[in-house]
Parts: sequence; structure tokens; C-alpha cells
Amino acid sequence: MRTQTQNNADKTYDQTEMDEKLAKEKAINEWLPITSSRNAKWWYSAFHNVTAMVGAGVLGLPYAMAELGWGPGIVILVLSWVITLYTLWQMVEMHEMVPGKRFDRYHELGQHAFGEKLGLYIVVPQQLIVEVGVCIVYMVTGGTSLQKVHDTVCSDCKKIKLTYFIMIFASVHFVLSHLPNFHSIAGVSLAAAAMSLSYSTIAWTAALDKGVVENVDYSYKAKTTTGKFFDFLAALGAVAFAYAGHNVVLEIQATIPSTPEKPSKVPMWKGVIFAYIIVALCYFPVSLVGYYIYGNSLEDNILVTLERPKWLIAMANMFVVIHVIGSYQVYAMPVFDMMETLLVKKLNFRPTFMLRFITRTSYVAITMFLGITFPFFSGLLGFFGGFAFAPTTYFLPCIMWLAIYKPKRFGLSWWCNYICIFFGVLLMVLSPIGGLRSIIVKAKTYEFYS
Repeated sequence: MRTQTQNNADKTYDQTEMDEKLAKEKAINEWLPITSSRNAKWWYSAFHNVTAMVGAGVLGLPYAMAELGWGPGIVILVLSWVITLYTLWQMVEMHEMVPGKRFDRYHELGQHAFGEKLGLYIVVPQQLIVEVGVCIVYMVTGGTSLQKVHDTVCSDCKKIKLTYFIMIFASVHFVLSHLPNFHSIAGVSLAAAAMSLSYSTIAWTAALDKGVVENVDYSYKAKTTTGKFFDFLAALGAVAFAYAGHNVVLEIQATIPSTPEKPSKVPMWKGVIFAYIIVALCYFPVSLVGYYIYGNSLEDNILVTLERPKWLIAMANMFVVIHVIGSYQVYAMPVFDMMETLLVKKLNFRPTFMLRFITRTSYVAITMFLGITFPFFSGLLGFFGGFAFAPTTYFLPCIMWLAIYKPKRFGLSWWCNYICIFFGVLLMVLSPIGGLRSIIVKAKTYEFYS
């Protein structure tokens, strides 16, 4: 009798302990930025994806075209659009492949595909390189665009160092980074998405209005065979950088409510299709018109190439600033989630405002410092684009798909995935070489903090 009573007491204690553990975990999930809100609609998916995708990359695409040439440039642009739309569809489908479970983070999907530890080791370093890399590049882009606004509006004023403009841009993020989750940055993201379409349209229409420059030259920018080869590789990285939204797609989908009758993949996919139409309307006209008008005389940022009308160029650069403010926040949010998860779940810190304040402020400060120290715009695009964007965007979703679904050997799905993997691996191996060379060449004449 006493033994039975003891067993019942143990069961009650175990149940209580389990309930407390579940309650604690629920409270933490409601505090973490990715899982704290699931009220998003399909249009949230649309503008978050536009904000994540269309950014600094679109401004570098005409320059990439000048390094690739007409034929290879058009082929690579179209192929990238098709392949990345396919791999994005795969990720949306895999979000809820296990009934009753949602893979709210990229690394959670990686753990399901490759195993608990291996999945973490494969995905997290690449995802962090992408997201932190984007934030650094956007620090540079925001500062450069602010500098362009100042120099355009006040051409007779004293020149101000790029360093100070990057610091001004960063000051906005010291405030915005404390918005708790994806849902709370929806307004910022919507404004950013609208700005991306606006400045992209201004970039190609202003170029078209100017007309083809005198003695336009469509030959490669570099004159030596070695230079052409390395520029071509760097341009591949710039294209890969332009299609980088996959790194936050599962985190965006995590904000959409889901039931067995109405799974989140339906509104998410609707939003993705809308976003990719906007991406096409931004990328293809800017790339093709920009290269057609200027040939190989382009700067690595097309808005720097454009000079007149002054008011329009200043406005376009201001739109870029507003857009990359939103983009920075979209890419920073999963990083905040990783840091806060580590601190609260692994290191057992209490989920408080002060913890969040210190963590996020430190992150913004570090990305600002790195942006000030290494503002090599096109080289950064090429290097980060190939090194980490190609795997997470072009072929990692395909490898996961093959590992999980195991499609029929030599069937349509099998071939599609292996073609994407082949193309993605080529990008990953070749483009960082060109990007790194570009950084080294520019570093020779660069003065730190100038």
C-alpha cells in the first residue's frame, strides 16, 4: 500500500516537473523573436521577402553585367531567378513536412535532414556568415547612399568621411533593433519593400532618360585575360548575393498561423510568388538597361554612376537608405533569435529587457565597426555572395530535399535537384576567388577610416 502511494506521489511529482518545464519553455518561446508572434498574413510574407531579397544586390547587378557580358550575364540572371524560386518553394514545402511540427528556423530543418549535431554544424555557420555579412554590407550601403545624398544636394559643401555617414546610419539601428520580433518590424519592412521598387525604377528610368553614353563600350571592364577571369568570378558572387532571401524564409513563415486545414505554406507561397514578381521587375530592367546605357563605364553601384537630375538621384539614394534600414532588421532578427536562444536556453540567463538590450546593441556596434573598417562594396558582394549565399540559397535546400524525400533516381525531381547543386557548387567555389581579389586590389590604395 505504501509502495503504491509512493509511486503515485512520484508520478504527480514527475507530472508537475514536466508541466513546469513545458510552461517555462512556452514562456521562452513567447519571448524569442521568431516564435513570439504567429499572426502574419500572406502579404507580410510578400513584403518581408521583397525586403530580404531586393537590397544592395540590385545596385551592383549592372556592374556585374559589365563583368559578365551580354550572353553570360542574361543566362546567369535568368537561371538564378528560376533556381532560387525552385529552392525557395522547397523550403516552404519542408516547413511543416512532419505533422504537428514546424521547422521555424533554418538550422532546425538542417537538424531534421542531417542529424541533431551535424545539421547544426552545417547550417548555423553558413547562415550566420550570410546574415552578419548582409548586415555589414548594408552598413556600408546605407552610409554610402547617405554620403551620395549629401554630396548631391550640397555639392559645394565640405566633404565628410564615409565613416561618419556609416555611424549616422547605424544610429537608427541602435533604436530599431530593440523591436521585439518580426511582427513588430512589419511597418519598417513594408516601407523598405516599397522603397526597393521605387529606387530600382528610378535607377533604370533615369538611365534610359539620359540615353546611351557617347562611345559606349560593351567589352569587358578588365583588359587582361587574368583580370577578365577574376572579374567574371566576382560578378557570379554579386549575382548570388542578389538572391539571398532564403536565409530568413523559414523564420518569416514561422510568423504565419497554421492549422491542418489551412497550412502556412499556402499563404507563404502566395506571398513568395508576389515577391518574386517584384524581384523580376526590379532586377532585370536595372541590370539590362544600366548595362545598355553605360556599358563598361559603370561604377559598382549604379546610383553612384547617375549624376542628373540631382533631385531625383538624391531621392533615389534616400530610398536606398530607407530600404536597407528595413533589410538590416529583417536579416538581424534571426541573428538576435540565435543569440537570445543560446543565452536563455543553453546558458540559463533570464529573458529580460536588459539582456536583449545589451545583446542587440552590441551586435549593431560590431557590424557598424566592421562596415567602417572594410567598406569594399563590390568585393564584399562577390566574396560573401559565393562563400555563403550560394550554399544556403542554391543547393542546401536541394540536398535536404534529396536526404528527406529521396526522390526516384534519374526522375525529374532528382535531375532538377542535382542540376541546382552543380550550379550552386560552381558558384560557391569560383566566386569568392574573384571577390577576394577585388578586395585585395582595392585594399592596396585604401586608407583605413578615411
